[in-house]
Amino acid sequence: MRLVSLCPSLTELLFDLGVGGSLVGRTKFCVHPRGEVDRVEKVGGTKDPRVERIVALKPDLVLLNEEENRREDAEALVAAGVSCHVSLPRNTADTADMVRSIGAAVGRAPDAEKIAREIEARSARVRRAAADEPPLRFAYLIWREPLMTLNADTFVSSLLCQPGGRNVFADEPDRYPVIDAARLAAAAPQVVMLSSEPFPFRGHHAADLAHLTGLPAERFRLVDGELLSWHGSRTPAGIDYAETLIREARAGSGR
Repeated sequence: MRLVSLCPSLTELLFDLGVGGSLVGRTKFCVHPRGEVDRVEKVGGTKDPRVERIVALKPDLVLLNEEENRREDAEALVAAGVSCHVSLPRNTADTADMVRSIGAAVGRAPDAEKIAREIEARSARVRRAAADEPPLRFAYLIWREPLMTLNADTFVSSLLCQPGGRNVFADEPDRYPVIDAARLAAAAPQVVMLSSEPFPFRGHHAADLAHLTGLPAERFRLVDGELLSWHGSRTPAGIDYAETLIREARAGSGR
């Protein structure tokens, strides 16, 4: 089977399902598992894949994500006769379903089932543990200039809400709303998470935001964006990581 993946987390999933050797194309952002992806040809980026080259590779299946990839590229591939698997998981249940679907599509259903069940088991455990805990108000920033956050209709928000997080921008109409320092301060989050991707926040950015918002510096925390946003075989670890972040922030807030 010849496979092309246009989403980094799906590329990693294919390797973890044991079909990495069938990959003949991937994006330049597909960097995991490190070393193993190096032999796979790059076919552009997530937003600008080289459609003609992908078609020329004669894949049996191309994996895409509705958010990472453009509809017009998926349509062009389908028009060229290429089979595509398109997904957009918004929570861990969706992710388990996606893993099973991809596993079936690439002939690795038993391996996919193990990952899916682990996602479901960890999610259930985290929800049970959070049932009697007070909610923890959080904001999650993905971009700096302008400041951008995310609403409830996102995988990251759902992951952080499982252990008792409450997204202060959950009700925003845009999935990735633009805000400013004044709005962030007015929302009064107990923790502000600064993601490592797509914008690579660093410690000095946290200090700048504390100054601009007037919020205590200890409320700002740098977090691993890959663990919180890469849905697939990384999700079990992401579930545990989200729980740790909320638990530590809750303890730091003085409850």
